[in-house]
Amino acid sequence: MAFYVDDTETVIEDFGTTPYEYEWAPPCEKVSIKELGAQLLPPLYSLVFIIGLLGNVMVVVILTKYRRLQIMTNIYLLNLAISDLLFLLTIPFWINYVGWNEWIFGHYMCKLLSGFYYLGLYSEIFFIILLTIDRYLAIVHAVFALRARTVTFAVITSIITWGLAGLAAFPEFIFYESQKDFGTFDCSPLYPEGEEDSWKRFHALRMNIFGLALPLLIMIFCYSGIIKTLLRCPNRKKHKAIQLIFVIMVVFFIFWTPYNITLLLYAFYTMFLETSCEHSKHLDLAMQVTEVIAHTHCCVNPVIYAFVGERFQKHLRLFFHRHVVIYLGRYIPFLPGDKVERTSSVSPSTGEQEISVAF
Repeated sequence: MAFYVDDTETVIEDFGTTPYEYEWAPPCEKVSIKELGAQLLPPLYSLVFIIGLLGNVMVVVILTKYRRLQIMTNIYLLNLAISDLLFLLTIPFWINYVGWNEWIFGHYMCKLLSGFYYLGLYSEIFFIILLTIDRYLAIVHAVFALRARTVTFAVITSIITWGLAGLAAFPEFIFYESQKDFGTFDCSPLYPEGEEDSWKRFHALRMNIFGLALPLLIMIFCYSGIIKTLLRCPNRKKHKAIQLIFVIMVVFFIFWTPYNITLLLYAFYTMFLETSCEHSKHLDLAMQVTEVIAHTHCCVNPVIYAFVGERFQKHLRLFFHRHVVIYLGRYIPFLPGDKVERTSSVSPSTGEQEISVAF
């Protein structure tokens, strides 16, 4: 997380050089960057939190109420929405942190929220990978998929995926601590002495492998096979079936690639750039900007569901009519509440019928 930027930074010391260089190294003042973050980040993240929370809660409600979770794809989509919600629920604490420039929630909350933040992030990535593999099996290996794509298999793989995400996020549960610095508390990783650079680089490599390289390789492999299959037997329904997952993957890379590349450059920039205060400031600013872009991804998946999934649109309209329009129709004369009630009463047979593999 790049929510916190130190007021000053001794650039030479950060790169693990000798104490003698620290004696004459001038501090790198970063007060302006932190003040800019305190002004801009809270309103931006508040907007991300509100939109993302409403959208993902609606996805969970629609999936559990109308889809009956009898298809493997829907189970993975539900877990994806839960991952986004877990990620989003940590945002208000970081908003307070960056707005007041101090961590006030204590040591254990620092560990817990930092761990949940990365648990939500990694589980989101892994469930997007599972959705891609699911599409590949359903279209390229359709006969095998009839036996393998069961609810039991989906539940087991979901549990395993959450376990793997927990292992990937385990260092954050261990190393993040509330630390007192210049009279105020901050929530940041406290790595073993003398190993700070190694752990920072490990973190950057882990994020880029799990968050960029692995999903990209799997997407290239799976969608290459899907495209070959569709070219042999073109089918409009199959095109619709992969459209949602394909859009989710493309949007994921658009939002997360700048952050991953910046994080990698931040960890290894002594090998590529001259170690100067200006370069350090520019990287801090780039981290803040790309992280804002990456975090807005939590709001995007529900929008994709609404615009790409025709069946989701029907279920959403049905839910809105049943629970909003009918209720308001009792108090607002010009809303046709009775008519909507009658229409809705015959809709469940359509809404709850067995759905296709496309959302």
